[in-house]
Amino acid sequence: MPELEARKKAGEKDKARCSTTDPTATVMKMADGGFRPAYNFQFATATDSQVIVGVGVETTGSDAGQLVPMVEQVKERYEIVPAEVLVDGGFAQHDQIEAVSAPELGCTVYAPVPKPKDPQVDRHAPKPSDSAAVAAWRQRMGTEEAKSIYKERAATAECVHALARGRGLIHLLVRGLAKVKAVALWHALTHNLLRAASLRAASAGTM
Repeated sequence: MPELEARKKAGEKDKARCSTTDPTATVMKMADGGFRPAYNFQFATATDSQVIVGVGVETTGSDAGQLVPMVEQVKERYEIVPAEVLVDGGFAQHDQIEAVSAPELGCTVYAPVPKPKDPQVDRHAPKPSDSAAVAAWRQRMGTEEAKSIYKERAATAECVHALARGRGLIHLLVRGLAKVKAVALWHALTHNLLRAASLRAASAGTM
C-alpha cells in the first residue's frame, strides 16, 4: 500500500487500492467498467512474423514509462535495437520518445499524436517547447507513409493480444509477481513455438 500511495498525486493517496489476496497486484479499471486486482502484460512483437520478442509484467494500469525498458530488453535479448517501434498512445510520453530516439538506441517512433483540445490547432505541427525528437515525431505522424506503417500494429500487436485472450490469458490462477511473470513467459514461448511451426510450414509451401 505505501508503494501505491506514493504513486498517487498529493491529496489522492486515500484512493490507493491493493488486493488482500495478492499484495503485488494492483486494482485496475477493466474494459467492462469494473475494478479488479490485475497485472498489466506487455508483449513486444516483430511485425514481419508476429513473434514475441519482449515480455513485461507491470503492476500499474498505465503504459507510461514502459517504452524505454521494452526497447532495452529487446536490445539485451538480441543484441540489436529495432529500427522502428510502433506503439499506442499510452507509451508516447515525450521523455520516452526522446530516450529511444537518442543515438544510444536510435529508434524511430510511430505512435498517434494526442488530439489537442483546440480543434484549430494542428496536432502534427511542432510546438516551441518540443525537443527535436518530439517535433520530428509529430511531423512524421502527419505523413501518409507513417499512417501506412502504423497500420501494421493492428495486424501484429493487437492480433497477438487477441490470441492471448483466446488462449485463456484472462484470469490468472497464480499469485505474486514472480509467478505471474512466469505465466507471461510460458505464454510467449508457446506462442512463438506455434508461430515457428506456422512460418516453417508456410516457407515449405512456397518452395
